[in-house]
Amino acid sequence: MATVSDFVIQRIQEWGVSRVFAFPGDGIGEFDGALGKADRAGEGLKYVRPTHEEICSLMATAHAKFTGEVGVCIATSSPGAFHMLNGLYDAKMDNQPVVAIVGQQGLNALGTFTQQENNLERTFEDVAVYVQTIVSPQQAQAVIDTAFRTARVRLGPAVVVIPHDVQGMEMPELAPANWVSRSSAVAPSISIVPPQSEIVKAAAIINAGSKVTFIVGHGANGATDEVLKAAELAGAGLITALRGKQVVPSEVPYHSQQLGLLGSLPSLHQMSGCDTLVLLGTNYPYSQFLPESGQARAIQVDLKPEQMGLRYPTELNLWGDVKATLAALIPHLEQKTDLSWQTTVSDEMIEWENEMEAQAMLSFKDGVNPRRVYHELNKRLPEKAIVTADAGTTADWYGHHIRLRRGMMGDLSGRLATMLAAMPYAVAAKFAYSDRPVICTIGDGAFQMLGMNELITIKKYMKEWDNPQLIIMVLHNDDLGQVSWEMRTEDGNPLWPGSQDVESVDYAGWAELVGFKGIRVRSDDEVEAAWDAAFAHQGVTLIDAYTSTNVPPLPPHITREFAKNTVEALLKGDPHGVDVIRDSAKALVTEGIERVKGTLHIGQDRTETDG
Repeated sequence: MATVSDFVIQRIQEWGVSRVFAFPGDGIGEFDGALGKADRAGEGLKYVRPTHEEICSLMATAHAKFTGEVGVCIATSSPGAFHMLNGLYDAKMDNQPVVAIVGQQGLNALGTFTQQENNLERTFEDVAVYVQTIVSPQQAQAVIDTAFRTARVRLGPAVVVIPHDVQGMEMPELAPANWVSRSSAVAPSISIVPPQSEIVKAAAIINAGSKVTFIVGHGANGATDEVLKAAELAGAGLITALRGKQVVPSEVPYHSQQLGLLGSLPSLHQMSGCDTLVLLGTNYPYSQFLPESGQARAIQVDLKPEQMGLRYPTELNLWGDVKATLAALIPHLEQKTDLSWQTTVSDEMIEWENEMEAQAMLSFKDGVNPRRVYHELNKRLPEKAIVTADAGTTADWYGHHIRLRRGMMGDLSGRLATMLAAMPYAVAAKFAYSDRPVICTIGDGAFQMLGMNELITIKKYMKEWDNPQLIIMVLHNDDLGQVSWEMRTEDGNPLWPGSQDVESVDYAGWAELVGFKGIRVRSDDEVEAAWDAAFAHQGVTLIDAYTSTNVPPLPPHITREFAKNTVEALLKGDPHGVDVIRDSAKALVTEGIERVKGTLHIGQDRTETDG
């Protein structure tokens, strides 16, 4: 007898899913039993069980991000379901297709205040693009298919709730009947192309511009060749959103990396000087860094129409897939002969990279320069490497120093920017691409949340990976660093140790306890050897980098408000005030010297060319 659970498992596989991230419990027990039966028969899904349901949903989201497939997570009723919310909001806010299957108490218990019974549909109503409880076997097919279709088309998480007794009910063959939908496990195409008339309008706008800039997001993933060809024809400078870093290879000289607080000065200059702005698969949230209203004609291409025209007054919004839309647009673009705009971006990027290296080479009294840790990692990234970063200063250093070459991948929790995501992202990446080297970069605060637990998950599953190399680098500064700086720069408040201190732990020792290689880095001159040793080790390595807490994550342009608030915070008695002043001054002096040197160098080159 095939049950509803048996059917759902088979249907999930028909949707192309081979791996689920799950945590068991009695509310999903009948379904878990069916998973076990299918596994013993050699017909099951690969069942990955991390240490917490939040990790399950973050792994499912990361799987969707790295593969383009639908990620699937499974948990029990109320407590397990509630734990998954954070990862599902990560999927929602970064537009990723995820299906969550959660258990529920039996049908007769609904609304009776029994143990672990809550209104899960109401709970998931905000986060889910589709949420539905299966209340009969005849309904199961349509609900599962609708969940997968909706997640794929609307680019967000769908939630299917299955009461415990329904999980074990006999699944009949569906016949024509009133109120019974017979659906299909066929994914709809999302290769949407706007009407030809809109394509022609977009081409005319781009062709008319002399200083064109593309901002490229993760929504352009898979469209690298089309983005580069369009930029070549348009003479455009390229900026990538933080999650779009892997779309445009760092080898492209007029790719000025990111924009904003963790971006580059050339990107900021592009925004202040461009006359045409093209947003490709991005809902870049920091509108204060975009051009002045009326300065640039703007176009946006995206599969999320409700998110278009929000950050800047666009002239044309194209509802479409970036790859397919650019393929239709490219034949209408005229080849620019004046490439001075691209040349300016390229020249400024040389200066900026010199500045980033100079910042990385600074030494600080209270620990290793975290910039140097990332700088040396970037120099050693192997082919097809995958890099994850966490929320906080790791995102700053990832943006400033990591350069993903063609074929490399990198990601993090974007719009939600939740802490601890770097670890489940890295492990999910390793499951998806077990032959690739994966590097997780994470702060000690995030690592203490749930990241330390995931070393246990890695130990459990690493024998299944073709290449066991996984490197975790922990920035160990005993401080919630990003929040400390935000308290100073945004609110003018001094660091408050009661909220900001992180208890020091021997992270390398914990890795060694689990059976992995641990490396401690306590000085700048140990950084290079640590990375060399980690990449030479064919296994799991944790680098415990004892870094300075006072290295300022300097934006490319320091506003008056930024400076004013920082001074106010220090005057109010910041416990690290003296070190912050000294280290910030050192960074600012280096920044100024490098920019002057770069300006002189660029000016000399242009004089020689003109002569």
